[in-house]
Amino acid sequence: MSSNLTIQRSPSAVEPPLVINRILEAGVQKAPAQTITYGDRDFTYREFEERVHRLAGALAAQGIKPGDTVAVMDWDTNRYLEAFFAIPMMGAVLHTVNVRLSPEQVLYTINHAEDDAILVNSEFLPILEAIKDRIEPVKTYILLDDDGVKSSDALPLAGEYEELLAKAPARFDFPELDENTRATTFYTTGTTGLPKGVYFSHRQLVLHTFAGRSSMAGVGQGRFNEDDVYMPITPMFHVHAWGIPYMATLMGVQQVYPGRYEPASLLKLLVTKKVTFSHCVPTIIQMLLQAEAAKSIDLSGWKVIIGGSALPKALAMGALERGIDIYTGYGMSETCPLLTLAQLTPELEKADLETQADYRTRTGRPVAMVQLRIVDAEMNDVPHDGKSQGEVVVRAPWLTQGYLHDKEKSEELWAGGWLHTGDVAVMSEDGWLKIVDRIKDVIKTGGEWVSSIDLEGMILQHAGVGECAVVGVPDEKWGERPVALVVKNGEADEEGIKALMADYADKGIISRYGIPDRVIFVDELPRTSVGKLDKKKMRAEMV
Repeated sequence: MSSNLTIQRSPSAVEPPLVINRILEAGVQKAPAQTITYGDRDFTYREFEERVHRLAGALAAQGIKPGDTVAVMDWDTNRYLEAFFAIPMMGAVLHTVNVRLSPEQVLYTINHAEDDAILVNSEFLPILEAIKDRIEPVKTYILLDDDGVKSSDALPLAGEYEELLAKAPARFDFPELDENTRATTFYTTGTTGLPKGVYFSHRQLVLHTFAGRSSMAGVGQGRFNEDDVYMPITPMFHVHAWGIPYMATLMGVQQVYPGRYEPASLLKLLVTKKVTFSHCVPTIIQMLLQAEAAKSIDLSGWKVIIGGSALPKALAMGALERGIDIYTGYGMSETCPLLTLAQLTPELEKADLETQADYRTRTGRPVAMVQLRIVDAEMNDVPHDGKSQGEVVVRAPWLTQGYLHDKEKSEELWAGGWLHTGDVAVMSEDGWLKIVDRIKDVIKTGGEWVSSIDLEGMILQHAGVGECAVVGVPDEKWGERPVALVVKNGEADEEGIKALMADYADKGIISRYGIPDRVIFVDELPRTSVGKLDKKKMRAEMV
């Protein structure tokens, strides 16, 4: 018997590569008449497939070829979904530009990614017009228009998207690609330094799609199946809208794209299109629940994954009381992003809402194919006892292999052969992960580590508190002390909030060191371009 265990292939055998072309083909084969909606237009999957071919042809006519990079600046539209497929399928790289960045940051990402073409919504033309003289590589600009804008005084537009698609052939001869060909790139903003470019291959996107589909399929809480109606409320520039448009297309589900996020229009789409599955950051769901129009709408049966930042228990309870199947998903830009989901076991589905909310707001359990560890500074595993803290490090087939053009930070990311998330967490005996804080946001006071996330969750239990962020500020005696920034949603004062926290300390839930020294009331909390709390900015303002 041969000692070589590598499989032996027949000379005529073919091993098809894992490329996203197959995702599109699967959806069209399964549901050719299913619809994808944006605005007042509906496209069948068969029409969508033709538009993907036409977009590739239109880009090729502008000189785009394999290895080039094509950027998109748009709201959540069918056009963006077409770009998700057409650009990588041609062998080019899709750069999803974060349109919420400052013009200088947008300029940096365009130049750093070495974009060859930009598809730009007319709303974002002023951004590009202001920086056009410093844009280095771009040769082609294509206009995406919903408002009748057809030209730019400053940019040399190659044409308008729909007009170019109409002129392009209905079929495009997509090249055979290696599955490890880079398909997408985008920039993670964080709160320190310049944006960092992450990138993903066709193979990684396909495996992420199948793992997500597998983890959310079937019967039970938080499931995503062929009979759902899907509407993203996470920007498509942000980690491929968490990769779920690819999953939706694979399944052939009905898809609804909302464009710009406005509470009234989102709620209208939820009702008129009978949307059953979405995902967003906590601030979006809070905005929708507080909207006047939401008071008269039946939201029961709507499944919503919350990510980007911690889901407060009070917010989860409010959503559950409205019949929303809300739960946490966890990942980051570097992880494509899916790592864990807080899906309930059959036993927990029978529990009361308070117990359910406790589990739904945890970080969850690893999805298929994810290896996840909680480690100390020497990369030793900490006990899974629900108390011992350590950094979350991971491996999965779809994690970015580094930062674009940045070897030093890439090695830091992958130190020890595991991707470092920068998140501090605990793991229970039964495998439930709970993020305690970001490493840079944990507060060390009086020799103890205090979780800012835990403190925020407790303060949010106060009836008069709408939003809260806790940061550590330098203190000569204690090292750091927690300070709470609060947005009111009713009657609240500093004494009442401190009394609430003192009560938690008396019960032994937190130490006395966790009671904030100060409570500062603000009109709004600083956030990053993707809606995360900008604690770096908060700390700077406290000093």
